[in-house]
Amino acid sequence: MTNQIRVGMIGYKFMGKAHSNAYRALPMFFPDSRKPEMTAICGRDPEGLEQARAQFGWASSETDWRQLVSRQDIDLIDINAPSDAHKEIAIAAAKAGKHLFCEKPLALTLEDSREMLQAAEKAGVKHMVGFNYRFAPAVQLAKKLIEEGRLGQIYHFRAWFLQDWIIDPSFPLVWRLQKEIAGSGSHGDLGAHLIDLSRFLVGELQEVIGMNETFVKERPIATAMTGLSAKGSADAPRGPVTVDDATLFLTRFENGALGSFEATRFAAGHRCTNSFEINGSKGSVKFDFERMNELQVYFTDDAEDVQGFRRVLATDPAHAYMDAWWPAGHTIGYEHTFTHEVHELMKAFEEDRQPVPNFYDGVKCQEVLEAVDRSIAERRWVGLSEV
Repeated sequence: MTNQIRVGMIGYKFMGKAHSNAYRALPMFFPDSRKPEMTAICGRDPEGLEQARAQFGWASSETDWRQLVSRQDIDLIDINAPSDAHKEIAIAAAKAGKHLFCEKPLALTLEDSREMLQAAEKAGVKHMVGFNYRFAPAVQLAKKLIEEGRLGQIYHFRAWFLQDWIIDPSFPLVWRLQKEIAGSGSHGDLGAHLIDLSRFLVGELQEVIGMNETFVKERPIATAMTGLSAKGSADAPRGPVTVDDATLFLTRFENGALGSFEATRFAAGHRCTNSFEINGSKGSVKFDFERMNELQVYFTDDAEDVQGFRRVLATDPAHAYMDAWWPAGHTIGYEHTFTHEVHELMKAFEEDRQPVPNFYDGVKCQEVLEAVDRSIAERRWVGLSEV
């Protein structure tokens, strides 16, 4: 393999644009990293695919992912197609000796995700799952404070991911609202990120209990979809919503900490409120992705007359990744988390190791998602050892 990693990407809409931007930005801001070569992009609609190829800067295109996987000029397969396609593509790519970068959730089911991990391990390829929020510098700071013991013993992790983009009952029935394609609704889409952040920051979950609700049971059939937007008519034929609109659950972590999680697409006024608070014996931190450059930090040993949460702007070179970007105080955005994610992937090639998070983390997340689903169905606490 050369210093360049030749990428074949499947999917070209919301995540396809985010990944493409990361591949293009990496050499400019992380010049010592291996360079991803944007070799081929794949999608089913020739017209939309060609537009994306030209706009995003890919060298070639394929309308059949099987053809892409079989190409000898591809090292890495990037999968950001809908969730129902992940398993088949990943397993075929692994068998073809391709390295893997797959968006979350890893698969529709825990069983499928375990098969994907097994296939990747058997093939001896590198594999990464797309939990991009880990790569915000403020989240990395929270991790550093916990690892260094500066928050003491962790007592609480509470997290909420709130959106409102489908709160209008006439919003069309997009694929994210269909279980056979998406696997689940807010739980697997938004809750998966919270679960990964909790594992990254606090540790493994031991048991869970949850509840969910689908507030709008039917919606007009969509005529076109792009990212989180769609076209349709309020008087169009309607189809059933087969996923959750909101899921909440409680957990006990293996280290004794307690956790609460809320994921919903029905929180009016919240566009992308991905937040967590962690309380420990020596201090606390608070994070909100809508203010992603900031971490609120509190230490119990501050002098009594100045105690309180302080606003830390995580843009100085002292913070993860920030020496690659702008002068202190100049903020970064959502797209930069993907650049950092791809930087980790390229470093893994350079250092000949598995990137983190990888398919193992995708499986562990899927275990929690499924344990919560079982808890809701059976109306009881479910241990992670049961799934």
